Amino acid sequence: MVIQKIKQIWHTKDIRNDILFVLLVFIIFRTLAHIPVPGVDVTGLQAFFNSNQVLGLLNILTGGGLENFSVVMLGVGPYITSSIIFQLLGMIIPKLEEMQKESEQGRQKINQWTRLATVPLAFIQSYGTISFLQRAGGTGGADLIGNIPALQMAITMMIVTAGTVFLMWLGELMSERRVGNGVSLLIFAGIVSGLPTVLLRVFSTYDSSQLINVILFLIIAVVTVAGVVFITEGQRNIPVTYAKFARGNSMASGGVHSHLPMRVNQAGVIPIIFAISIVLFPPMIAQFFAQSTVAFLREASTFVIQLFNNQLFYGITYFLLVFGFTYFYTAVIFKPDQIAENLQRQGGFIPGIRPGSETAHYLSNVSTRILFAGALFLGIIAIMPLLLQNFTGTNLVIGGTSLLIVVSVVIETVKQVNSQLIMRDYEKF
Repeated sequence: MVIQKIKQIWHTKDIRNDILFVLLVFIIFRTLAHIPVPGVDVTGLQAFFNSNQVLGLLNILTGGGLENFSVVMLGVGPYITSSIIFQLLGMIIPKLEEMQKESEQGRQKINQWTRLATVPLAFIQSYGTISFLQRAGGTGGADLIGNIPALQMAITMMIVTAGTVFLMWLGELMSERRVGNGVSLLIFAGIVSGLPTVLLRVFSTYDSSQLINVILFLIIAVVTVAGVVFITEGQRNIPVTYAKFARGNSMASGGVHSHLPMRVNQAGVIPIIFAISIVLFPPMIAQFFAQSTVAFLREASTFVIQLFNNQLFYGITYFLLVFGFTYFYTAVIFKPDQIAENLQRQGGFIPGIRPGSETAHYLSNVSTRILFAGALFLGIIAIMPLLLQNFTGTNLVIGGTSLLIVVSVVIETVKQVNSQLIMRDYEKF
């Protein structure tokens, strides 16, 4: 079945060219991710990222370019941040919400604003990242990034910003090919690219005494992947009936039984991105005051840095933030009032539930109940490396968040390719 599907894809010229284009973009992206900005101790920087859980996860979301201090070290992070900002603004600005819901032209305009906002965000984030790594390296006793003159700093920031804009452009080009979401595919490429190196390091140091650990790791990996697929694809189907109606002398139509799918994990990986930003913010600010001449500021910043380096505190805080942001972001994207209104307009209703406000209240209650499982799942996935390291001493080659991204991207890509094949079969018919 799989071989037959691959043959079908290869013999369909348009899809084959689209997939080859995506692979070409992967090569370009990975090449750029290994071109470092001059004047940086890349080896020391990689060791620093490997020893820091939060920065290691941030490095994953940038596609691995951050640990190399490459020209694309921010990845598509500023673009994702800009997209989230405009989604949240849609909650407070009625005009934006109306543009998002009703007008294709309005959505295109918001997309354009998102792209434009990415530039200053990338410029500011590049300065913050460079300054943070300078102070973090000095605090840890390693000179990761030396003192950069003002002119070189400005040039570096422009290069890094241009790298983010270039990746944003590549991501949109890939999305237009309809074989997956371009931004997600770039993050996917960054995660998968590091897998061969890690596996090679594991097998090069392997001995027979580690057999139990390897078997344990394989079991955990299989169970984790199965759980990610189960939750990612899990949904509750709410039955919907469309009433019969007649127009003029035409025969009655309607009376169709359908369902409204409600996914267990409606928020995707966005709550984890939110949580990373919040967890990273206090120690990042504290680094700026770590060498302050004011004793109180110096002691307070040292306390904050040590507090967030404590794995127990970090794990509990990270879990609670992911759990809370899952509910928050779902409330942003899931509109029970709007769904109930659309059902009523189309003559649809949920059996046993009155149309209108009662339907909206019912959908809200169902979403809250099933969302508990989704939020709990995301929270456990986020802190899974910490749990395994503390209880079993086993380090995941790919963390739970990485697995969630990889599996989600693969599922989405497979669905889009299948829909392309089905569409072409209909065209032939």
